[in-house]
Amino acid sequence: MMLLSDPEWQAVALSLKVSSVAVICSLPCGILIAWILVRCRFPGKTLLDSLIHLPLVLPPVVVGYLLLIGFGRRGLIGEYLYDWFGFTFAFSWRGAALASAVIAFPLMVRAIRLALEGVDSKLEQAARTLGAGRWRVFFTITLPLTMPGIIAGTVLAFARSLGEFGATITFVSNIPGETRTIPSAMYTLIETPGAENAAARLCVIAIILAICSLWASEWLTRWGRKRLGE
Repeated sequence: MMLLSDPEWQAVALSLKVSSVAVICSLPCGILIAWILVRCRFPGKTLLDSLIHLPLVLPPVVVGYLLLIGFGRRGLIGEYLYDWFGFTFAFSWRGAALASAVIAFPLMVRAIRLALEGVDSKLEQAARTLGAGRWRVFFTITLPLTMPGIIAGTVLAFARSLGEFGATITFVSNIPGETRTIPSAMYTLIETPGAENAAARLCVIAIILAICSLWASEWLTRWGRKRLGE
């Protein structure tokens, strides 16, 4: 049952690729946004917080449609990317990574934000009074103390990206070898007569990947807390 065909392996490999790129590219922005929400006060902060968490409550299809309007080949931003640089997100694995990143971004920011809120600001203030600059304080005190939350948010975002379907299929369609991830491949197989076994195999793979991601998140978080304790 677990012997996958070439198209199934392509879907698994593409899912891992898309999720990895989505998480790696969105992590710096996630840390920055979480820091802004915790450490800064400014008009419109509540609105920014709401916009960041909007993908959690919007239907994924709506998110995909908004991405299509904004980053499609003739979208508000996508048109200029294509005309000036010949670069497009639509109907490519890059668009799948963008859709996955947008959907998973709130989970990443929330985990990092909770970790930042647990950092004692007095430690940062003490370092500043001893002459440490803002960036040095961030990289030597704030970032290490936030590391368990960063790890947890990164792994959770990766797991969420693996399961993304609605925004992806709306934005980049379901192209074999290009945008057909595990959920899209399962959707195709479920609608194909006689392909139940193939769908079941991908279902098992998806469950295994999800469990491994959650286990890794828990283990890495505990490891990070032990290191901080030491």
